[in-house]
Amino acid sequence: MDIFVYGTLCYRPLLDLVLGHGRAVCLPARMADAQVFLVRDRNFPFLAPGTGEATGLLVTGLTETDQARLDFYEGGFDYALTEVQVQTAQGARPAMVYLTPEGRWPAGEPWSLERWAATWGSIVLAAAAEFMSHFGKTDPARLTGLYPFMLARGWSRQLARVPAPQTRRSKHHADEVKILAQRPGFDGFFRIAAFDLNYPRYDGSTSEPIRREAFVAFDAALILPYDPATDRVLLIEQLRFGPLMRGDPAPWVFEPVAGLVDAGEAPEDAARREALEEAGLEMRSIEPMTRGYAAPGYSTEFFHMFLGLCDLPREGAHLGGLADENEDIRSLVLPFDQAIGLVESGEINAVPLVMMLFWLGRQRARLRASA
Repeated sequence: MDIFVYGTLCYRPLLDLVLGHGRAVCLPARMADAQVFLVRDRNFPFLAPGTGEATGLLVTGLTETDQARLDFYEGGFDYALTEVQVQTAQGARPAMVYLTPEGRWPAGEPWSLERWAATWGSIVLAAAAEFMSHFGKTDPARLTGLYPFMLARGWSRQLARVPAPQTRRSKHHADEVKILAQRPGFDGFFRIAAFDLNYPRYDGSTSEPIRREAFVAFDAALILPYDPATDRVLLIEQLRFGPLMRGDPAPWVFEPVAGLVDAGEAPEDAARREALEEAGLEMRSIEPMTRGYAAPGYSTEFFHMFLGLCDLPREGAHLGGLADENEDIRSLVLPFDQAIGLVESGEINAVPLVMMLFWLGRQRARLRASA
């Protein structure tokens, strides 16, 4: 069966990844009376009836396995095969094309593979690799809801490409670590990767093979709202499952405003968004604090921390959070000195918030002087 692809699968690295090989024969092709649009506010296209001409590739010589892998990938996003006619340099040919139900997606701007690849290519490749690892194991419809988190993990890998300085750290590089085998782990909202590796030791030798697991999470943006004119901060409180599963009898925890960095989103923009969603606050300005790993021994989770300068409401508690994300959040505005007192008493026991309050303590005089 020949298949006409017109969107992200025209990006050859993605097509090869989905097929599981790089042997597909692709011919430039066009489909009349059709237009390709980016889905509004999304990162993928759809084919709509129109007066124009959709350009793409005719993928030929597909095996049954190739077809099954394509069906798995496209079927997870509500695309189904329909027979059409396409034009190639050798003339008109019948082909199948993946289409969505009419009216399924709102149209955004006209599709541009070059613009998409520049922004999304590497992110989608990482997400597609995770998606296709489920081939033959999982119903693709079940994966659709997890795909935004796969993209977020792909974005985390892109954000990680610029490392922290190595002025005093060793000059070893990740390429020197050898992944010897990858074992079944867990794939869901979070992932647990299981692997065997060895690495160069400080004495110049190579370690013995080591079996390990890692918690594959996301990048998160954390923001501490601060009103320098009144010297008050806003904290949020909510039920946290980590303390609950640890057996903590008081699993409601004070934290900074925080949330996942969505794929393609700048961490500062994520911080602004979360401040509005969780606390109803708009920031006048944002200052970067620091950034780093939450638990580098076993987790990929990475924190981008910010101070948000704003006008805080009166002292007291306020309720917020997004109902569709099952959030039940209480925000509390209190003087900075009271917040530090909660650190000293141990009532604030989320380490990122402790660190952010100490950072604010060092910058507080400067911030208040310019308020």
